[in-house]
Amino acid sequence: MIISLTTDFGLGDGYVGAMKGVISGIAPGVPLVDITHIINPQDLGGAAYVLWTAVPYFTEDSVHLVVVDPGVGTARRAIASRTPWGVVVGPDNGIFTYLWAAARPDLTVALENARYCRTTISSTFHGRDVFAPAAAYVAAGLPLEELGPVVSDPVTLPLPQMEIGSRSIQGEVIYIDHFGNAITNIGRLIWEGPVLHLDPAFGTTEARMINASRVTVRLPGRIVLPNRGGPTNRASHSDIGRIHRTYGETTQGELLALVGSEGMLEIAVNQGDAARTLGLRVGTPVELVEPGEGD
Repeated sequence: MIISLTTDFGLGDGYVGAMKGVISGIAPGVPLVDITHIINPQDLGGAAYVLWTAVPYFTEDSVHLVVVDPGVGTARRAIASRTPWGVVVGPDNGIFTYLWAAARPDLTVALENARYCRTTISSTFHGRDVFAPAAAYVAAGLPLEELGPVVSDPVTLPLPQMEIGSRSIQGEVIYIDHFGNAITNIGRLIWEGPVLHLDPAFGTTEARMINASRVTVRLPGRIVLPNRGGPTNRASHSDIGRIHRTYGETTQGELLALVGSEGMLEIAVNQGDAARTLGLRVGTPVELVEPGEGD
């Protein structure tokens, strides 16, 4: 049994420590694992993505406490939900969308039973007073049903869309990581020799085989391509080129597209920051274009 913690609280204050103190008082000895506490403030989509990449690597009896909660103190619900990767606990604001898209939850309940909250509940710190106690009680063996009534309509975020045409695949940037890599929703991509098999994660169920050496990755409009001699404007087109297997296939400072660790297409700069260099942000369109016959 493990309790993981994911928040946007940062590392400079006592908020995370306070939640851990509450948990330890209810479920002493249960290991606590920090996934991250540097989600961008109020970034629900970023939290949803990070959870989707991390939670499946935990055992199914884990409890995942998530507090990215711009609506704290409002009428938004507090929930707990049972998934194939354990119970997730947090605000009902869409942060569990990607997990639920990957596998439908068995049960979702509202945290309304006052017995399993702290006696005094702050209007600005439900992470300490509502979510941490609930996570601890579940880790200690409390059935999920004891926390409150069933929720049949949890809040979800709009999923990023991927459009597959006869010679193109259109997606978008869904996350910018710590290194400035722009991760898209084009995937999951699995190498099968020289080609890639597209097993879509979000937005469509259509599969596709992609010739990684011939496909062109394209960004919209004017971009700035870095090279070893300094930035070079390329106004006539926005083609990055083929999909690479590793950063090592390019030189330092070179722009590239590759398949990331979760199987999603990424835009990167070798030992650089692609998002900052190119002005990429969540929602930026990305397109794969395959040559036609005779090209």
